[in-house]
Amino acid sequence: MKDMPLGLRYPHQTPPDEGCVTEIAEGVLWARLPLPMALDHVNVYALDEGDHWTIFDTGLDKTRTRGIWAKLLAGPLRGKPVGRVIASHHHPDHIGLAGWFQAGGASLWTSRTAWLFARMLVLDAQETPLPETLEFWRRAGMDAELFASRAASRPFNFCDVVAPLPLGFHRLEEGGVIRAAGRDWDVLLGQGHAPDQVTLWSRDCPLVLGADQLLPGISPNLGVYATEPEADPVAEWLASCARFQQIAREDHLVLPGHKLPFTGLPLRLHQKIENHHGALRRLVDHLIEPRRASECFAPLFKRAITEDTYGLALVESLAHLNHLVAQGQASRRAGPDGVWLWQAI
Repeated sequence: MKDMPLGLRYPHQTPPDEGCVTEIAEGVLWARLPLPMALDHVNVYALDEGDHWTIFDTGLDKTRTRGIWAKLLAGPLRGKPVGRVIASHHHPDHIGLAGWFQAGGASLWTSRTAWLFARMLVLDAQETPLPETLEFWRRAGMDAELFASRAASRPFNFCDVVAPLPLGFHRLEEGGVIRAAGRDWDVLLGQGHAPDQVTLWSRDCPLVLGADQLLPGISPNLGVYATEPEADPVAEWLASCARFQQIAREDHLVLPGHKLPFTGLPLRLHQKIENHHGALRRLVDHLIEPRRASECFAPLFKRAITEDTYGLALVESLAHLNHLVAQGQASRRAGPDGVWLWQAI
């Protein structure tokens, strides 16, 4: 029987204070930026290029975040400019200020899919939800009171927290190699949480920039939305975890998008896979009776879902239900009111 991987370890147990940095390795600095949500921070990293910095992820486009960056640049980043931004994926807390840095002369490096999604979404401002979104929520069985409230309200818009993105970027591709902080980094793209999410694996030392693909202690949201209602991000996530297992080492120091840097990546990937398989098993048991997506929170999350987290819970429930259908473990049909009903096969 194969030995179980060793446990997770956290070499840096205290995160840097606002406007400060922690040196992770020579030329690699860790900073934190605030987020206005339960997960109240995002990690960003500065890579020393000599006369300028490469930064990995940016935080939201907020007045406070810009102010923190100004403090960082004038202080621990020693007044050197940002010459390059690497955006791990298109979510606002990771690409929100990329355009702001580009306006100051930086180049943007990311995957093609991440750039296209971000560029499209930042231009797509909506005053009320689109009809396709409303129909998607209705068929998923969204709570009626919450549906009415959200249907009449301005939805979240990327442009609220993401700076305008000018034309032009450098594409990062699977299997590519880039030079940063005096090191060569292999580019590996992860799937599931966001399409073509960039992770960087140093060839010169056991250092990995893991973004949201490689997090300790929590799993990122795997969601299905009206833009691609039949998607199966759970399958993509599990496949990415299995692929990373082939190269993960105990001594890899992973620099994640949230929480603390950690070692013990083989165990963490094992946990990620098992956590979703466990959730899927509980969901199959729950589907002995026909269920709406909104009736599947308890077996998946094992905690109370509040209004603040309802939207994320709904799209993640849909992701796991879609996966069961794709795997032939459940069926989906429309009920008398047109709302989707899933049942185990």
